[in-house]
Amino acid sequence: MRISITARLALLAVLLSLVTSLALAGLIWQQTHDDAIEALRRDTAQQTDAFAAVYRSGGIPALAQAIADAQADDDSLVAVVVDRSGARRLGVGPDKLAFAPAAEAFRIATLGATGEWAGQEAGIAIRPLGRDWLVSGRLLDDWERTQRNIERALLLAVLLSLVLGVGAGLVLTRYVTRRLDRIAGAVDAVAAGDLTRRVGTAGGSDAFDRLALRIDGMLDRIDRLMAELRVVTDSIAHDLRSPIARLRARAEAAATASQPQQREAALAGLIAETDLVMRMLAVLLEISRSEAVTRDTLVSLDPAALIEEIADLYAPVAEEAGLRFVVAPPPSAPALQAKLHRELLSQALANLIDNSLRHAAAGGEIALSLQAVSGELRFTVADRGSGIPAADRAQALSRFGRLDSARSLPGAGLGLALVESVARLHGGRLELGDNDPGLVATIVVPV
Repeated sequence: MRISITARLALLAVLLSLVTSLALAGLIWQQTHDDAIEALRRDTAQQTDAFAAVYRSGGIPALAQAIADAQADDDSLVAVVVDRSGARRLGVGPDKLAFAPAAEAFRIATLGATGEWAGQEAGIAIRPLGRDWLVSGRLLDDWERTQRNIERALLLAVLLSLVLGVGAGLVLTRYVTRRLDRIAGAVDAVAAGDLTRRVGTAGGSDAFDRLALRIDGMLDRIDRLMAELRVVTDSIAHDLRSPIARLRARAEAAATASQPQQREAALAGLIAETDLVMRMLAVLLEISRSEAVTRDTLVSLDPAALIEEIADLYAPVAEEAGLRFVVAPPPSAPALQAKLHRELLSQALANLIDNSLRHAAAGGEIALSLQAVSGELRFTVADRGSGIPAADRAQALSRFGRLDSARSLPGAGLGLALVESVARLHGGRLELGDNDPGLVATIVVPV
């Protein structure tokens, strides 16, 4: 029979409670037993010293009187003078000891083998008394009764602890079941298609709340990806429909053109439209690639050297477009080392510079900079173009999130999505800000 996890937790709670109670009961029993034995040993030693002192001062008659006086107040008293064979000469005790007398400071012994003293145990001390022996101590009857009372109390405590353990196990089972049912309900709802369902927390910070936060974060991510997938699907259908329609029209025009010039013009347009579609597909593949790459592929490199390489590549392009290309810090800045993906980070910075080249005002400038601030590397590309209003920046970062609603400008709205994907790969983020005028785009990478 398979036992559920909640039943196992309940049984574990009961078992732990029982083991703990038994351990405590055993410890208490052993401690009280040792204390009682020690108290009996001290009392026996004092009593024996007192009888020995009486014997030394008054002899056998005085000792007999002292034993008689002591017996009147103490039913458990054992005080007997025996000869070398163990036969009683006087006092309170068996007629003959069940053992041969010999000097002992303290021992637990059975006093007699026959008669009313047969089988009775006592804590006794034995001392020489002239040619005889003084056997003095107390019967264990009272001590045993006390021990039995303690044992009954401990047994009741163990039973009570067992009952409380069962109750605690039931409460624990109910609590765990309720929390797990809450998580399972949210997961089942999401599996059934309700992506808005979340687990939620109980307002604490226990393990269940931490698990709920992680599951909710995962569901947020899935919901976001599903929304992006819907947008991507719609955008791909929308953005590819026009170029493919133009491809068909230009191919038809090239096939039916009667003049060589018309055919060449149609074929040139056909190639241009094909290049546009291929660029869109290439960027989509780059985004998928950046999201498939793991952080294990990051290598240690000098980000300043990377900035210098990109500046060498794009400065002539910017100058050709009539823009001033500024790099900060200069290549002479102190070398840094950071775990980065050279190809994807270079592609992301190239995307930002391409955007600036398209949108920066003629005669303006493009600034490429690198800063190391508070454990972060900040790769920044700033221009003096039209910028992006704060309300539109989230839209600009989404895939196919074009701000040109008429889609009259070239581009597919994938460049910033790729940059953000690369930033996430590095555990960082993409920040968009105002350059007053213009746009400041910063890839922030923790180091």
